[in-house]
Amino acid sequence: MQQAVNADMSTVNEKSRVLKQIGARYGIHLALVALILVSGIVSPAFLSGNNISNMLLQAAPLGIVVIGQAFVILVRGLDLSVASIMATAAVVATAFNGQPGDVVPIILIALAIGLGTGLVNGLLVTKRDVSPFLATLATMIVLQGFRFAYTQGAPSGNVPHFFRIIGAETFYGLPYNVVILAVLAAVFSIVLHKSAFGRQVYITGGNPRVARLVGMNADRVTMICYVISGGLAAIAGLVLSGFVGIVDNWVGRGFELDSIVAAVMGGIALSGGRGSILGGLVGAAILIVVFNAVLLFGMPVQFQIIIKGIVIVIAAAFYVKRGA
Repeated sequence: MQQAVNADMSTVNEKSRVLKQIGARYGIHLALVALILVSGIVSPAFLSGNNISNMLLQAAPLGIVVIGQAFVILVRGLDLSVASIMATAAVVATAFNGQPGDVVPIILIALAIGLGTGLVNGLLVTKRDVSPFLATLATMIVLQGFRFAYTQGAPSGNVPHFFRIIGAETFYGLPYNVVILAVLAAVFSIVLHKSAFGRQVYITGGNPRVARLVGMNADRVTMICYVISGGLAAIAGLVLSGFVGIVDNWVGRGFELDSIVAAVMGGIALSGGRGSILGGLVGAAILIVVFNAVLLFGMPVQFQIIIKGIVIVIAAAFYVKRGA
């Protein structure tokens, strides 16, 4: 009799353990599905083709930034300069005459700004021992100053039609910017999960001291992660400029916090060494769904800020619980 009871208890414990594992691994995905279903029930317009296409258009720039932010967080950093890089790239997009021949110079200049800013961030963090918060905050402010000096506070000019296409138009209902996001996500997921560099990223984030003891150049790995983040922020800025159509000095404002929140919600540990790009993208999708639902439900837009704060608290509490 006692053996039967013990066997039953063992079965229950095993099922409980399996459920906890499923929850830990797929909880964020299930939360996204549940959120979409509830939003669709409350507001049928939420699941309309036009609204889904609109959400995808909004999600792509944030998703691109989240990919870069994921690399930085995985090596125990964060990047507050991404929004400023995006705004600067958007200003660059309107700095020419808006002709087709301007596209290549715009992309090259924007990438140079993004990659250069990422390199400066990486050097400050690794070679000068500046905290990631202060290093990226400083470059954010410097870029903002240069941007305002160049535009005199009022950027002007036209976004080339090419960026309007990739930022705001669709192909049989599928936004071009989502295709760009999917390609970037696939490439960098392979880099992170299938390459030697990706393994070095996880080892560096998990324990930088061990990484150095086994002969890895942890500083170089960290710098590359910041460069990746800066480059992807520049690409996101160009895509967002095409979506918005008109550019001001604050394009991308708030993306620095949104990208960090999305990454943490998606299971990327602030302590480094744990998480995936897919998880970060799911976190970004949850933010976009919540923000969209707020408007569809007829709530004031200010509720987006309140909900964002609540999401940050929940994500932080969940992170602390997992790290305990």
